[in-house]
Amino acid sequence: MAKEFSFRGKMLEELKNMDTREFAKLVKSNERRTILRNFDVIEKFVARCRKKETMKKAIKTHNRDIVIVPKMLDMTINIFNGKSFMKIKIIPEMLGHRLGEFAPTRGKVSHGSPGIGATRSSAALSVK
Repeated sequence: MAKEFSFRGKMLEELKNMDTREFAKLVKSNERRTILRNFDVIEKFVARCRKKETMKKAIKTHNRDIVIVPKMLDMTINIFNGKSFMKIKIIPEMLGHRLGEFAPTRGKVSHGSPGIGATRSSAALSVK
């Protein structure tokens, strides 16, 4: 039998019925302050997401510093990473984190061999 998800002693159904300000009491201090100070921004974002979800439109945002609250669970949000939008599905393990944590802005770098003119020894070689 799979273990049921709980967040700081609260089960998933309790969290979904919880108000955003009540949820703020369960998260760490930095996220708590962010939720309480930006309560109206988070509520507007959630309302906009619900509205667009009913219209079957993609939810796009540049706002990477919004804290994930239980009302956002099971939503699919496109988060801007500086170059393109990354499609992210909100799951219970993401609660209390910020949207930007799941859309990395820096990719993996794979270095190749140096080109002509990259070193002093290669400067003596012909271009041909």
